[in-house]
This record gives sequence, structure tokens and C-alpha cells, in this order.
Amino acid sequence: MPSAGLVPRRIVQLSALCAMFALFTVQIVSALLPNIALFVAAGAAGLLLDTYLQYRDPGLLALLGKVRFDALVRQLLRDMLVLVGLLRIDGIDPLREQAPLLVGLCLFYAVHFACQGVSVLVRRSRTLPIVTRNIDASELHLTAAPPRILARRQAHRLLTFSLPITAGLLTTAATKDAIWGGLGLGFGLTLLVGGTAYLATWLLPGKRARNEQQVMEWLDSWLERYQPTVAMYFSGGTTSAYQANMWLSTLSRLDKPLIVLRERFMVQKIDATDVPIICFPKVSTMFSLESSTLKMMLHPANAAKTSQVLRIPTIKHAFINHGESDKLSSCNPYAKAYDEVWVAGPAARERYALAEVGVEDKDIVEVGRPQLAPIRPYAGPPTGTYTTVLYAPTWEGWDGNPGNTSVVLAGENIVRALLADDKVRLLYKPHPMTGSVDPRAGAANERIMAMIREANTRRSGARPGAEAAAELVRRTAELDRLTSTSFRSSADEMERMLLQGAPSGDREAAIAEATLAWEKAYWASFPEWEHLVITEARPAIFACFNASDLLISDVSSVVSDWLSSEKPYAVGNTSGLPEAAFRAAFPTVSAGVVITPDAREVPGLLDAVRNPEKDPFTKARADLKEQLLGPSDPPSLVRFGAAVRTLCAKADDRRVRMESRLANEIPAPRESRDEMAAEGEPSETAEDAEALR
Repeated sequence: MPSAGLVPRRIVQLSALCAMFALFTVQIVSALLPNIALFVAAGAAGLLLDTYLQYRDPGLLALLGKVRFDALVRQLLRDMLVLVGLLRIDGIDPLREQAPLLVGLCLFYAVHFACQGVSVLVRRSRTLPIVTRNIDASELHLTAAPPRILARRQAHRLLTFSLPITAGLLTTAATKDAIWGGLGLGFGLTLLVGGTAYLATWLLPGKRARNEQQVMEWLDSWLERYQPTVAMYFSGGTTSAYQANMWLSTLSRLDKPLIVLRERFMVQKIDATDVPIICFPKVSTMFSLESSTLKMMLHPANAAKTSQVLRIPTIKHAFINHGESDKLSSCNPYAKAYDEVWVAGPAARERYALAEVGVEDKDIVEVGRPQLAPIRPYAGPPTGTYTTVLYAPTWEGWDGNPGNTSVVLAGENIVRALLADDKVRLLYKPHPMTGSVDPRAGAANERIMAMIREANTRRSGARPGAEAAAELVRRTAELDRLTSTSFRSSADEMERMLLQGAPSGDREAAIAEATLAWEKAYWASFPEWEHLVITEARPAIFACFNASDLLISDVSSVVSDWLSSEKPYAVGNTSGLPEAAFRAAFPTVSAGVVITPDAREVPGLLDAVRNPEKDPFTKARADLKEQLLGPSDPPSLVRFGAAVRTLCAKADDRRVRMESRLANEIPAPRESRDEMAAEGEPSETAEDAEALR
């Protein structure tokens, strides 16, 4: 079911396409009649509509490109119809007036194709074999990008530079004076020739970057200077960057860390960090890491391209996952490809043993969850007027199992039951991928948000003053300044590399401080009675944890992370399993309330949160926390660091063994054997001969 705002937008888009085809039809008919006024109006309106849509809704016009009716074809058709119209208008001489206009128009298209060829060469010259961030790459002779309309937007360039030409030709049709068409062609040609010449300057040596060989030589020298020890390897789609971002704070505390990416777009998806980032789009360039000092890689996700980096024998690999739950994805058979699998606690070790996916127990290392340090522990029942409940369901997953998410079958009932309690404040934070596979989940998500917005209209009370809103604006601007880099609209990959060189100062500490200040300002900007729908990256899930008294979620890593606080929680059961079977199948549920699709358990759950003596799971949560996340002492970050040092030592030992083995297997040069013989030492050849006797 489409969202409420999607239907009107589709209607507008369909209307725009129909208007475009109608204008072409009118232009054809009016050119053949001829009807000069209608012909001029249709031609001008068609070009203006095309240009407007190209800038405001290029995705709509991309659909026309799929049927080969792209901007070039549309403009050629439009110009052809103008010439046909001129032939049909009395008073314009076909040879002395129209023929020069035709020649000029052909010349314009020739220059357009030449400009397109130059733009292709410029883009290729500015596409480096690697992409970096947080690294000073000035030695590569990086430069600012050329104007986007010249270098990357063929359709925009053609339509924009065609405006004076079409205007001149249509004015000629209206006045029957060819001078206007000549002026329009002259102006358009001058602009395009000048733009092409300006664009070509990026091919001159002064603006060209280093070639591929020089770039890779520079990378080798940078790796030798930086001496990286540990890298996080990540590959994924546009919505998967959160899987890597959750490990940034932990990675930054390690010695000489590095982030290795495979997709160019992912470089800008990684959150603000001081850790150097290198993207290797091609496998061949990635093998530069083999001769570096890199000892191990951390893998927060399994991806198709992971198998490529596993082929580097000098590096040890540890799978750290991006969250642990009782889902099958938390014990993927792919994990046996890594040297070690790092898990939070004993529960994950048992999960792998029961799954029998080929991961040996000796390769499993318990390191806890170092990211959970910001989560505050349970401090007793709610003391204020309202009980804050966080409903954070997961998404529907790739397999379509109805038990993956509670949104479809139980979400509306859960929210309805919570909103029915006047003393509840609801925070709704759905998974960012909700609805990406199953449209029913997306539709249910929209209905839930509508329910919450409608519930807010029935509440009233004092609101924070204007100073609270102003403080949030100020803190947002400060945090945005620290966590993002401003780019020109025409900035390309190379220009972003130039602007995102080596960071200055301890930016991560400043970001952490600014984030805490922003979170404080965010919660203070809303009245305590207002329900919130949180779909942006901020506030993060852990900040929502700290603001909540109760979590309702699904079988997901959210539950495992929440348990570090030991606060009450509940899990939706939409699997169709009886409660006993559901608890047996998913151990993370054992210390929480199970909610059925009709959500009849919600009132009793809220009562137990407000009255801890009625909560039967207090001790169970403490026990389950240790089972899932391991002991609190030593802290998780300490255990994680120890695991890193141990695996790095294994990588060092392997290198020593391999170097020793190669040294023994490769025969000494002839000169060395002659010297050994002269000194009376038996050479390998003499020993071999003796053995043969």
C-alpha cells in the first residue's frame, strides 16, 4: 500500500509526462498546418518543461531514457520540428535563410558531441584506482572538479545550451526574420565552444592527477610510513553502512587502525572518524595490502567481496559481526572462512555449536560488546509522571519469515495498547530497512506512525520555551560541523579526497562531547508527555535506550544490547510458535515478557515496570546479560584489545615461519655455493650427491 504522499506525487509525474508528449503532438500538428502562434508556444513550453524536469525530477526522465527517448533524442526531435515548421512558413527563404540555420544547428550538435568526448576523457583522468579519506593525498596532485554541467551532466548541458538556440529559431518563426535564429545559434555555439575549451584544460598536465602506477606507488609508500596493524574490512549496499559505523569508536582505540572499503560510494557513508580510509574498487589494487605491515582484519559483515580479501595469506581475519541475536544470520556458515569468530559471550559460542555450521570451538573468542559502554544501567522504576517505552522492531529480513518482525502482525496492536495508557510516553524507532522487502511492513509502519501522530493531538501540556529549540539548533549545527564536510555541488571523488585529507586535532573526542550535548538538547526540546517517532540517525539507538524504562522489540541484536542495562524488556512473538517453544528456540527471550499478536500482555508488562516487586525476571536478566555479553570484569574493551594482540601475534608467527620455510626451500645462488666450498663447508649440491651415494 503506497504512502499518503506518494500517490499525489505519482499523479504529478504522470501529468508531466503526458504534458510533454502532448506538447510534442501540438508542435507536430502546428508545424504542418502551419499555425505559427501555437507552434511557437508548444516549442517553447516543451523545452522549458524538459529543462525544468531535468533539474527537478531527473529520475522521472530516466524512465524515458530506458526506452531510448532520452534528452538527446527529445532535443533532436524538437529541433527537427522547428526546421519543419520554418519550411512551412511563408516568408522564410529555404536556401538563403533556413539552410544557414540548418548548418549552424548541425555545427552545434557536432560541438556538443565533442564536448561529451572531452567530458569522458576528463572523468576518466579524474577516476583514481583508489579512494582515500583522512589521508593527506596532496602528493597525487589532486585538483578541484570542473563544473558539473560540463563534466557530468550531458542532458543538462544540451538542454541549457539549447535554450538560446531554440528561442532564436522560434523568434524567427514568429517574425519571419532569420537574424534571430542566427543570433541564438551564435550565442549557443559560443557558450558551448567556450565551455568545451574550458573543460579541456583539465586534461592539461597542470590539472591532471597522477596515473595508476604513480598512485599505487604513492599508496605503497604511505602504507610503509603509516605502518597499519589492524584494519576493518567492509563491503555492502547503500543502507548497510550502519554495520560498519557501530564499530568506529572501538576501532579508533586500536594501534594504527585502518578502514578498507570496496565500493566508492561507501567512502562518504562512513560516519565521521579520524581513522584512515582506503577504498579498493578493484581486487588487483587491494593486493597492495599483502606487502604492508597489516596483520589482521576485522569483518563486521559477510559480503560477496569478502572472499576476495581472504585470499591475502599474510593477514589474519576475525569475524566480529554487526550485532548478535538468536537469528540464523548470527551463526552463518560463512563464518568458518575466517581465522577466528569473535562473539560477545558464551551464548554465541553455544549457538555456533548447536548450529553445526563448521565453526570450531577453538576458533571462537569471547570479547563482549565494547560499543555498549555508553548504555546506562538500570536505576529503578520510573520516578516521573510518565513511563517511557521504546518500541524498536526489526525489519522483515530477506526470507519473508513472518516471525522476523512484529510490525506486520502485532505492531499496530502493541502501539494501540501503549497509547491507551495515559501514563506512557512512546518512542517509536523502526529499523531503517523496514518495508524494503515486504510492502506490508512498510504499510504497517506508515499506519503506526500515523497512529502516534494522531495520539499526540489528543495530549496537551506545557512545552519547552523557545530557548530549548534554539539550543537544539545550535547543538545540531555544531555537531553537523564536526561530523560532515561541505562540498560544492560539482565536487567529484577527487575533490572530496582533497578536502578530506588528514584530520587535524582530536576530532573524535570533540564529536563525542558534542553528541552528548546534542542528545541533552534534543530530549529537552520536547515535552515529557509527547510521543516521538524517530526515523533519523539521531538520536542513536543507545541514546533511546538511556531515555527509556522499557524496551519492546523482536528477536534481534537490539535485545542483546539492551540487556547490558538490565532494564525490563519484551519480545513480540509473531512466529506462530507457542510461548514455551518460542522461548526454547530463542534464548534471548528467556528473561523478558513474550507479547502475542493481540498485545494483551502490555498492561501487565507496564504494571511490572512500575512496580519492580511484580517483575519476575529481575535476576534472570542479570544472568542472561552475562550469558549473552560475558563478564563485566575485565571490561569488554580490554578483552577486545587482548584478542587483537593475540591474533596479531599469530600473524607475526606465521610470517616468521613462512620466511624461514622459503629461505630453506630456495637454493643458494651459485656464487654462495662456491664460497662455501672454498671455505670447506658442504654445499647443498655436495650433500645431495652424498645422499645419492
